Amino acid sequence: MKHVLVLGAGQLARMMSLAGAPLNIKISAFDVRSENIVHPLTLEVLGNGLEHAIAEADVITAEFEHIPLDVLAICEKSGKFLPSTDAIKAGGDRRIEKGLLDSAGVKNAKYAVINTRTDFDAAIAHVGLPMVLKSALGGYDGKGQWRLKTLDDVDAIWTEMAECIAESESQAIVAEEFVPFQREVSLVGARNKQGELAIYPLAENVHTDGVLTLSTAIDEPELQAQAAQMFTAVAESLDYVGVLALEFFDVNGQLLVNEIAPRVHNSGHWTQQGADTCQFENHLRAVCDMPLGSTQAIRATSMVNILGEDTLPEAVHSLSGCHVHWYGKDKRAGRKMGHINVTANDKAALKAQLVALSELLDEAAFPALKPAAEAL
Repeated sequence: MKHVLVLGAGQLARMMSLAGAPLNIKISAFDVRSENIVHPLTLEVLGNGLEHAIAEADVITAEFEHIPLDVLAICEKSGKFLPSTDAIKAGGDRRIEKGLLDSAGVKNAKYAVINTRTDFDAAIAHVGLPMVLKSALGGYDGKGQWRLKTLDDVDAIWTEMAECIAESESQAIVAEEFVPFQREVSLVGARNKQGELAIYPLAENVHTDGVLTLSTAIDEPELQAQAAQMFTAVAESLDYVGVLALEFFDVNGQLLVNEIAPRVHNSGHWTQQGADTCQFENHLRAVCDMPLGSTQAIRATSMVNILGEDTLPEAVHSLSGCHVHWYGKDKRAGRKMGHINVTANDKAALKAQLVALSELLDEAAFPALKPAAEAL
C-alpha cells in the first residue's frame, strides 16, 4: 500500500482519498494551519507535526498552491514531494507564473509588476487601459483583484493596492492588459515521471462574480490542439509530475493562458462522471509512479458548483444523470460546499438536463445556471 501525504485538508484531498481507495493508496492530509495530520474524509486527527507525517509517507503532494515557504522547503528536502516546489511557487506567485509562461514560449496577456506608485504609472503606460490588476500572492475567486478603466480611478485604486502591498514584504501587484475574450476555457492533464502525458478534453467555463459556476467538457479539435501544445510546453518546462491545469482566454479562436494551477482543479471535477479515469485518480497514478489512465470523455458532462448552500431539494436526486458531491463543510456565504456533475448521452440532452436542474434549484443561490445552460 502506498501512503500519500497531501498538504491541505480541503475538498481536493477528500476527493483524492476517494479516488485512491480502490487503488490501495492511503491518503492523509496535513492541515497547514493547525499542523495536524487528519483523515481527509472524517477530519479525525491522526497525529501532529510535519516531520512525523513526512516520515510516514511514501509521497507528498499538495491540494493548493498557497503553501508557506518553510513547509515547502521541508517537503522538498525529503525528496518525496511532487510535482515540485518550483511548480507550487509558480502557481502561488503571479510574478513567477508570468516568467514561467514567457520562458516556455506560451502566449499570455501583456503585463507589468507593480511595487510602487512609480511602477503603477509605468505599468499604465506599458500595458494600457483598460487593465486588470491582481495581487501577486494570494487572491482567488475574484478576490485581490481590481479593474482600471479610466485614469480618473487611478488614485482610488492605488490606495487599495498600496494597502494590499503593505500587508507583506513579499507582496506586489501584477498588471495585465484587459483581454476582450469570447469565453474562458481550461485544460487539465497529467504527466508522469517518464514524461508521458494524458490530457483531458477542454472545458468551457462560466464564472459569476469571479467564481466558477459551470464547467462543461467540449469537443473542439483545433482549440484542443492549441491547448495541448501549451500544456505540454508548461509541463515539460517544470518537469512536472501530477495533474496540472491551465486556464485560457479564447480570443477569436486563439488561446492566451490566464493562469496555471499546479494541482487537481475545480474545472476538472466533471471527469469524475464524464471521463474514463478522473483527474484525482490520474494525479495519484502520476505521483505514485503508476501508469496513467485514459482521459477519454465517455459522455457529455457538466459540473455545477454549489456555493454557500448545504442542502438541495430532494428532487435533484431523482434527476437522471445527476450526481451530487458534498465536501462536508460548515455553511458559509459564497463558500464552495460541493458540486453537481450532470451527464447525458449528447450535448442536446445535457442542455435539457441542466435546464431541468436549474428549475429545481433556488435561483437566488444559482443565479447564473439557467442562462448558462440555455446558452450551451
